[in-house]
Amino acid sequence: MNSIPVTITGLGSQPPEEDGSRLDFISLPTEMSRYRAPDMPEPEQIQHLQGAKAATDWLRQALAAYRVGGEPWIADISALDAANRELVNQILGEGEVSLKYNEGVAVNMQESVLAGIWRTFYMDAAGCIVRDLIEVCDVPVLARRRPQAEAVTTLARDNAPEGVINALPILSELQHHVAGWRAGDLAHVINLTLLPLSEGDIHFLGETLGTGPVETLSRGYGDCQITSTAYPGVWWVRYTNSMGTQILNTLEITDIPAVACAAQEDLDDSRQRFAELLEPYWTELG
Repeated sequence: MNSIPVTITGLGSQPPEEDGSRLDFISLPTEMSRYRAPDMPEPEQIQHLQGAKAATDWLRQALAAYRVGGEPWIADISALDAANRELVNQILGEGEVSLKYNEGVAVNMQESVLAGIWRTFYMDAAGCIVRDLIEVCDVPVLARRRPQAEAVTTLARDNAPEGVINALPILSELQHHVAGWRAGDLAHVINLTLLPLSEGDIHFLGETLGTGPVETLSRGYGDCQITSTAYPGVWWVRYTNSMGTQILNTLEITDIPAVACAAQEDLDDSRQRFAELLEPYWTELG
């Protein structure tokens, strides 16, 4: 009988390099965010929670009526007791996009598992919720609010510190497009990843643009961090992959970057999922 030679491959199968170096494999992404239906309690457990039922009835109506570009639908559920609000929290869950607003008031905004349904929490100095809203819209109202402070009249600079090489023409380009941008215009994007920028350039741009009141984190296949600057209409957008490596770095001139917003297709899908989730549930409650 002839023996069949066995060849071993993979990690540890090859002799070590003479210089002592070893081959490192690139780690693969481990997880991607996707829709997960919330866990619902048994109908008989929550028959008395009519406040939560009223909130879901309002959500049905809002999802049916709202269209991207129209006026947002907003409901204040601050008056609900803890049990009713907890059921609303359980039904809506937490989605991929979260926002913070901090100018005169601290507000946390969280997309639900259904795109286009947002929870907006106004916080006091101690971090306690003092106002609780549900918004049905592409992005919460506060995300579009312009900074209250007057922006410096010009972004362009005549000179820069030593070590700053290419930041000045970027600031001039921003100034030109900020001056000409009008609501409804397509976003103007400057891809910093493709430009030969030094650390001094990035630092100088950050120092010059400053920080605005809105910060957004969109989680999915990696993260997207969106930060408003002190200049109305100028946003800094940074993408990282699932291993935390920055893969795209851009400046955008727009009212708000599209990546932070739910599309009409997302809202249509949310309307269908919401109906499928709740129709048999509330029907059984009667």
